[in-house]
Amino acid sequence: MIHHQKYVKELLKKYDFESAKVNHTPMGPATRLDEDPNGKSVNQTNYTGMIGSLLYLTASRPDISFSVGLCARFRSNPKESHMTAVKRILRYLRGTNNLCLFYPRAGAFDSKGFADADYAGDLVNKKSTSDMVQFLGFCMVSWSSKKQNIVALSTVEAEYIAAAACCSQLLWIKQQLRDFGIIYDCVPIYCYNTSAICISKDPVYHTRVKHIHIRHHFLKDNVEKGLIKVDFYETENQIDDILTNPLNREKHEKMRMELRMLKLR
Repeated sequence: MIHHQKYVKELLKKYDFESAKVNHTPMGPATRLDEDPNGKSVNQTNYTGMIGSLLYLTASRPDISFSVGLCARFRSNPKESHMTAVKRILRYLRGTNNLCLFYPRAGAFDSKGFADADYAGDLVNKKSTSDMVQFLGFCMVSWSSKKQNIVALSTVEAEYIAAAACCSQLLWIKQQLRDFGIIYDCVPIYCYNTSAICISKDPVYHTRVKHIHIRHHFLKDNVEKGLIKVDFYETENQIDDILTNPLNREKHEKMRMELRMLKLR
């Protein structure tokens, strides 16, 4: 079990949230943060310190990765609306301080990845947010929630870029495991966007995606080599949604369980 329980307690004590009201999700499902130019400014040093502390915590708490990453985009000029969002994360941590990443001793050891994207989710520059999760058996070994470097011109492009990033990480994991004598022929990536899957398999689609940067087409190259395969996965079961969007309590807790985040005994 991997956790930062002691660190969370110290963090809550440092910012005087030990007896604060508990929230059941790190961010409300309707929350949409922007630069808030008319909002009241808050202390930048204090805000940056809180963000830095929370970013460190994401090493064992993927359930707050999206929320912390979104709030971190406004460190240069934080407003009250941004501080309110950060405080909600702290109140969520107070109610979930006993969560840990669980790694069972035995079980399957197959490798797989999940990729998703929130198209044009950033209200400031309309860039999409990519998320990906990689598993070895039932164990989550790698995850990421990151704003894309380019502005995607379609949902398909945003999803394809996310899948390409997941492919890169899975190839790195395969190489690391090869050093230990564990060899995989083909690793699946699960994606719910059928058009993105078709782009990775069918060259006919390439005339429609010339605007996608050439570096992202290495996903198709690895699919053709048989190192990676991209399979369909239903939207409602996409377990990495927690890294892309703010969710309601029911779905947030369901996704958290799917990521093997359990309560400490």
